[in-house]
Amino acid sequence: MNNPMHNPDSGAPAKADSGKVTPITNHLITRASSSHALTPSQLRERSIIFRTDVARPEVDAFRDLRTKLLAAAEGNFITLVAPVSRGCGGSFVARNLAAAMAFDDNRTSLLVDCDLRDPSQDATMRIETPAGGLTDYLDNPEQDLAKVLYDTGVPRVRLLPAGRQRETGAEYFSTFRMRVMLDSLRSRYSDRYLFLDSPPVIGSPDARILADLADVVVLVAGYARDTPATIAQAAANFDPRKFAGVIFNEGI
Repeated sequence: MNNPMHNPDSGAPAKADSGKVTPITNHLITRASSSHALTPSQLRERSIIFRTDVARPEVDAFRDLRTKLLAAAEGNFITLVAPVSRGCGGSFVARNLAAAMAFDDNRTSLLVDCDLRDPSQDATMRIETPAGGLTDYLDNPEQDLAKVLYDTGVPRVRLLPAGRQRETGAEYFSTFRMRVMLDSLRSRYSDRYLFLDSPPVIGSPDARILADLADVVVLVAGYARDTPATIAQAAANFDPRKFAGVIFNEGI
């Protein structure tokens, strides 16, 4: 099944209709409101899909992925979006899965940037983060979690940015405070779905540790970038019971 999508994240903003995402496995894969809703032009600049009255392949692709996730898990689940390697578009997929989930007026999304070495979501979405983000909250027991949850301008989508950069997230993701935080974020609102934007699987243990905190794992592979052997190696890191499948992210 071919689903046209955007380019993966890169140094320059991707156009909304410039690539595609393709699922390649047969099995998977108070309400937040925006005080400053972004315009369609602003959403395109940030490589974020949005609803219109005209059918668009890239939007339909993410809707299809959302539907498969909802069929694969129960309740308001936590999804780990893990790129096989750096540059194959994992952050792009995570961001737009969160947006697609929030298309439904009865659901909200929280996007958590867990790529502590190379965070990108706050910069791509052009969000100022005066209170910091994930690492700042985990480092400071006195930090108010609500202060690091930011309005994205996308209706019903919030962002928990990575915060201060770190070489590895293993020491953070394996803490009791991290687990309690995720449980709290999910349990407070039954309509809230969490999407964890993971570091690359190859070359770091972070994605494997994060998978223990998630209900569903989606692997993102770069089309003509990651080899079948590399994809298989990455997939082997995850519990088959959680593994939803692989998405090919293709850019032009």
